[in-house]
Amino acid sequence: MFIDRDDTVAKDVPYCSDPDLFEVYPDVPGAIARLNGAGFKVVVVTNQSGLGRGYFDEGALAAIHDKLVRTVEAGGGRIDDMIFCPHTPEDRCGCRKPEIGMGLTAVARHHIDPSRSFMVGDHDKDMEFGRRLGCGTVRVGPERSFSQAVDEILRSC
Repeated sequence: MFIDRDDTVAKDVPYCSDPDLFEVYPDVPGAIARLNGAGFKVVVVTNQSGLGRGYFDEGALAAIHDKLVRTVEAGGGRIDDMIFCPHTPEDRCGCRKPEIGMGLTAVARHHIDPSRSFMVGDHDKDMEFGRRLGCGTVRVGPERSFSQAVDEILRSC
């Protein structure tokens, strides 16, 4: 399971550099625990151009990601990997979504079969990332929470 971070599992705070401002949605830990229970590896893939822009450093990002991991663990879930792209759109790298570099890294690291995987996110670039990687895609937003997306995925498996 590939999962976007901002506005998918946590409130989007543009260029967030303070873990105290980072807020995981309440339904996320339980939903990730359900994914784990169904045998899914969970990999967060997130564009973090604030690094490339110099708005925060890797230490601040690590503290935010540690908070996400701890919050999910406190709710009984497990995140298997956190992969981020530090580049700006102008860098035209191969890892910034919708490019699939982060996905290819996860596939190699965790022996993931993309054809048996899903990408959950809130943006067109997340859906394009999933399609390019060969995954099913589920979009979250005002009409579908992360937990509802997980329920749909689990029913389809």
